Amino acid sequence: MISSLRDDAVLQYDEHAGPRRDLEVRKAGMHDIGPILGLINGYAAKGIMLPRTELEVSEDIRDFSVALAGGSLVGCGALHFYSPSIAEIRSLAVAEDAKTHGIGRRLIDALVREANHYSLDAVFAFTYVPGFFGKVGFQEVERGELPLKAWKDCVRCPKFQCCDEIAVLRVLRQEYYGNIQQYRQYEGSQFVQLPVLRQLDRR
Repeated sequence: MISSLRDDAVLQYDEHAGPRRDLEVRKAGMHDIGPILGLINGYAAKGIMLPRTELEVSEDIRDFSVALAGGSLVGCGALHFYSPSIAEIRSLAVAEDAKTHGIGRRLIDALVREANHYSLDAVFAFTYVPGFFGKVGFQEVERGELPLKAWKDCVRCPKFQCCDEIAVLRVLRQEYYGNIQQYRQYEGSQFVQLPVLRQLDRR
């Protein structure tokens, strides 16, 4: 599991419940590490998300945004960069008692705004709830259309050999993207095949 998103961890917006008026979404700080770990590892204990350590979250804290209600952390999500043009939305989770107020949607909106701030061309995620992502502008894609580096977390997942997560992609700069193609990229001392989105010829 890379993003480890399931119905238990993030739900669609409930129109009848309405948005939380006291909800604040902001970038995470070091003081948020404990609550983030509590939320993620609570789901990890149920086999829904990958467990994270204090060291891992500390190293990645700049990737995280958090949702707060009444001063308590009720959701988190991270934008993890893989190249100058693409990033992954991952570690997205919402507290069990706060699922029906659009918190997941607000976190996605904040992470996409951040991606646009950095002029990224696209964001992607691996998920069990493609319907949720479909409502916030993502489309299902083949796994091979995403950077191979995005699979680096898979090796420690118990479902590594039988992953059933769905890849989703949201293109942010449509004018720069054409069809998916394979190209050769030099990495270290050898060439490797990496699948990327092809930039259109603007001439």
